Amino acid sequence: MKYLDEYRDSAIASNLAARIAEVAKRSWVLMEVCGGQTHSIMRYGIDRMLPAQIELVHGPGCPVCVTPLEMIDKAHAIAARPGVIFTSFGDMLRVPGSHGDLLTLKGRGADVRVVYSPLDAVRIARENPERKVVFFGVGFETTAPANAMAIHHASRTEVNNFSMLVSHVLVPPAIGAILDAPDNRVQAFLGPGHVCAVMGYGEYESLCERYHVPFVVTGFEPVDLLEGILMAVRQLEAGEARVANQYARAVTRTGNPAAKDIIFEVFEVSDRKWRGVGSIPQSGFRIRDEYRAFDAEKIFDVEAIATQESDVCISGEILRGLKRPSDCPAFAKQCSPQTPLGATMVSAEGACSAYYQYGRHLDTKRFQSERQG
Repeated sequence: MKYLDEYRDSAIASNLAARIAEVAKRSWVLMEVCGGQTHSIMRYGIDRMLPAQIELVHGPGCPVCVTPLEMIDKAHAIAARPGVIFTSFGDMLRVPGSHGDLLTLKGRGADVRVVYSPLDAVRIARENPERKVVFFGVGFETTAPANAMAIHHASRTEVNNFSMLVSHVLVPPAIGAILDAPDNRVQAFLGPGHVCAVMGYGEYESLCERYHVPFVVTGFEPVDLLEGILMAVRQLEAGEARVANQYARAVTRTGNPAAKDIIFEVFEVSDRKWRGVGSIPQSGFRIRDEYRAFDAEKIFDVEAIATQESDVCISGEILRGLKRPSDCPAFAKQCSPQTPLGATMVSAEGACSAYYQYGRHLDTKRFQSERQG
């Protein structure tokens, strides 16, 4: 797509919001899965355009937020070792572990570097053969192809001082875990467009059938989100439950075959822990045995790590759609972007970060009274 203007057109957006209000006869709870969608909803005030009977809750779609504390602590343990160059995307540096963050370690002398691609880490390893270079590979299916390619490239070019600490998670099992929870409130999902661009939307069809919930693959612009909400509400009101594709300009049913090929050459599906959620069976990727020489967990023997979560942060309940950031007693008080207690305040895609960035801590009470009135 060449232009974005039509997807930010206020007249089109207002018309879609009016149509949602006409269609919605009952109260419904929808979850947007992707953190990028959460930020767009806050930035453009999408939630404030909706009728009071439509409630949006925010799911575990922020890759930084769901990276388990145990994995953050493993990253810190590796980065603190002599002779290691630890590389990561910048949004991981301030995520709090049990005892500080990577930025603090860097200040104490650890060689922690921000890179913009996992292939940059492979290059750093090639340029520093006497050092061990580790890349922190986190994220959903969206970032898995590039991370898999980095391991494949390092293997093919014999860059044997490169390794990856992998914490990849998968969306469909997380949706299943949310729906299986006895306290679940979610009745329909706005699916993550970028994940589905890689994997396709076919794997969500069994979820719709099993749980009888609508799943609408949705883009990230205001018109995308409002149209996705309208499509989901129409299904809910009609008693339907199927996969619909609002983001057809970027997503197909089968996804990107080349990307999936490199993912499954290097990674295999495994059980994974999710921060604030717990262990979900078959919900992530791990490095295959054929590439175990590039598995940082095995190289540095950090498989047993004791962790200590904050007893104040409620990010787990936020990630499961049970509470909003503004429900947290520490939000915008003890916990802020300058002094984060949890990853949901640190990450560029975190729900708490979105609420804070777009001023929801300043006028939450007014907004709630407007919706109730």
